Amino acid sequence: MDQSNEYRLTSWLAQQEDQHKIALYQCDNSNTTWTQRCVRQADCVLIVGLGDRPPSIGKIEKEVERMAMRTQKELILLHKEGGERPNNTLTWLNMRTWVSSHHHIQCSKRMFIRRSQFRINELYSKVLMSEPNVHSDFSRLARWLTGTSVGLVLGGGGARGASHIGMIKAIQEAGIPIDMVGGVSIGAFMGALWCSERNIVTVTQKAREWSKKMTHWWRQILDLTYPATSMFTGSYFNQTIYKTFGDTYIEDLWIPYFTLTTDITSSVMRTHTHGPLKNYVRASMSLAGIFPPLCDPLDGHLLLDGCYTNNVPADVMRSLGAKHIIAIDVGSQDDVDLTNYGDCLSGWWLLWKRYNPFSTPVRVPNLHDIQSRLAYVSCVRQLEEVKSSDYCEYIRPPIDKFKTLQFGSFDEIKDVGYNHGRTFFAGMLKGGGLPPFLKQPETIKVKSMQSPNAQQNVAAYTFTDLAQMVCKVQRGHYYGDETETSDDDYEADEEDTQEVGYASEPANFNTSSNKLLKRRAGGSLSYSENELESVSESEYVGKNKVYTS
Repeated sequence: MDQSNEYRLTSWLAQQEDQHKIALYQCDNSNTTWTQRCVRQADCVLIVGLGDRPPSIGKIEKEVERMAMRTQKELILLHKEGGERPNNTLTWLNMRTWVSSHHHIQCSKRMFIRRSQFRINELYSKVLMSEPNVHSDFSRLARWLTGTSVGLVLGGGGARGASHIGMIKAIQEAGIPIDMVGGVSIGAFMGALWCSERNIVTVTQKAREWSKKMTHWWRQILDLTYPATSMFTGSYFNQTIYKTFGDTYIEDLWIPYFTLTTDITSSVMRTHTHGPLKNYVRASMSLAGIFPPLCDPLDGHLLLDGCYTNNVPADVMRSLGAKHIIAIDVGSQDDVDLTNYGDCLSGWWLLWKRYNPFSTPVRVPNLHDIQSRLAYVSCVRQLEEVKSSDYCEYIRPPIDKFKTLQFGSFDEIKDVGYNHGRTFFAGMLKGGGLPPFLKQPETIKVKSMQSPNAQQNVAAYTFTDLAQMVCKVQRGHYYGDETETSDDDYEADEEDTQEVGYASEPANFNTSSNKLLKRRAGGSLSYSENELESVSESEYVGKNKVYTS
């Protein structure tokens, strides 16, 4: 490209970035001049790979790391719909220490089938007429890139945590997507179940089975020990959690997840976003005196229940990037109506008051209550900040009548949470207090582009045509020893008899149809699972500036 066209293209690209929230750069699948420009322009690069393939680093990926050392990079792993769960994410991340975060995206199987140009055009006509699915993984990724993710925070509270299942069901019925999940104590358990299954029926079934195990008192009696550190050895409790999650790692969960623990070795709060799921869920559910602290498999520090430092960590969720937060509190509430007994207190007087039927009852905390309140001082302060914050929706279901160890009332507590959640969100919709994440998305500006096959002279070329000229720069040679994804990773469509091309190449598709544009104008930038075949085998997407390959 000569110097004049280079200047015009650079100016046009800068203009697009000023006029639009997202600038998408579609690069080549080799290290061409256009690919290098995309890397230089991008603010964030998504390294996209197939989750069921070996996690080797490709040649272009190495070049991206070299050319954009200071650019934020995130790993996107694509998985076929109905396939196995992610199970090798840790290896991918260990080979890419420069990746800041990762996302698992479940795709339609048709996304991995190569289509002819005619079939691609036919597909796009259907895609632009359909409504986007806000619950799809691609929608979740789009919200992350645009800084509008919805985070769900589940607090601790023992058996009262069964209401979390009902609240999640109500959230789903209200049409609210869940992009990130964080939990403490029983909230860590329920949140991990949701991130692993993403199916309310399966989650309810597994949570019910676990709660039933917690009512097997004879098994717990066998787990009793001399109370030097705790009342129970923790062996049976570990089995119930390990059988639920197996050897799953936090990195392998479908949805980004974190849990909190209290590190009594360093006297700090610990946030866990990586590592064995069963260990950190167990640590976050370990009440002092009931179960022994868990030794961190990473550094050996002693970890206890995260409720001692932050029982509803909405502030942590915000720091991890969530824009809209729903915080559900199921913790116990302390009695604040205490008797003013002055500056001294006799235990004999309390004993007389307790057993004398004619005396006025007094409300004074015992030794256990005092120690418990001291342990939760930090937690109470954090909770009050969450209640008064403007960045989250604080919800507390009416579950105060249920005890912390009342696991036998799972279904009743779950129904209380569901009914409260359904009423809560229905009331907000009716009263006009609609949360920002339920509002209709802003109108998307779509620019009509001329067909690249139209015959034009050089003077008639637009800036869009210049970009298309750069896209068609001769690609480099492909060497068989490269670790890039080969054509063998994709199935051929037997019905396609025309020229084969990827689903991201609708070169001849006429986007000037006003009918199609109007239907898509009020929708989301993301597509549902039925639309996923319109995405190419690998994408590089960036915040504000995005490039795909």
